[in-house]
Amino acid sequence: MGHEGTGDDGHGTGSDGPGTTADAATTATTATATAEASAARLKERLYATITMISVVIGLAASEHVDAVGATATVLTAAVGLWLASLVADQQAHRVVHGRLATGAELRRMLWVGSPLLLSAVGPLILIGSAVLGVMELPTALYAAAGVNVASLFGWGWYGGVRMGSGPALALLAGALDAAIGLSVALVKAAAGH
Repeated sequence: MGHEGTGDDGHGTGSDGPGTTADAATTATTATATAEASAARLKERLYATITMISVVIGLAASEHVDAVGATATVLTAAVGLWLASLVADQQAHRVVHGRLATGAELRRMLWVGSPLLLSAVGPLILIGSAVLGVMELPTALYAAAGVNVASLFGWGWYGGVRMGSGPALALLAGALDAAIGLSVALVKAAAGH
C-alpha cells in the first residue's frame, strides 16, 4: 500500500519514521527547560522562605511593632527580594546575551521569581488574624516563622521522596531543612532584631 509505518494522520509511528528523532529531541529539550525553570522557581521559594523567617522573627522581637508596620515590612521584604532578583536576572542576561530579556525570556524571569512575592502570603494572613483579635501580633509573627520552618521540612521531605530515598532518609532530609530554618530563627531571635 505504500503507507507502512504511518499512523492515521500520515505521520510516522515508528522510531524510523521521518521527523521522529527531531520531535523526540524537541520534547526532551522542552522537558529539561521546564524542569530547570521549576527548580529555579523552587530555589527562589526556599530562599524567600528562609528570608521571611528572619523578617518575622525580627518583627516579633521588636518592642514597637504594630500590625500596619509588620504588614509594610513583610510586603517591602517580599517586593524587595523580587525586584532584586529581577534586576540581577536582567543584568546577568545583558552581560551574557548583550541585550535585555524580552518576551518569553522576561516572562520566564517573572514566573521564576514570583515565589519571592508569595512568601509574604502566610505572614500576612497571620498578621491579619492578629488584627481580627484571633491572636496577639507577636504570636502571629512567631506562628508565621513556625509555618515557614514547617514548609522547609515539607520541601526537604518531598525532595527525599522524589530522590527515591526511603521514608527514614526523606524524614532526615526534611529535618535538616527545618533545622536550617530554625537556626535562622534562633540566630535572629538571639540577636534581638
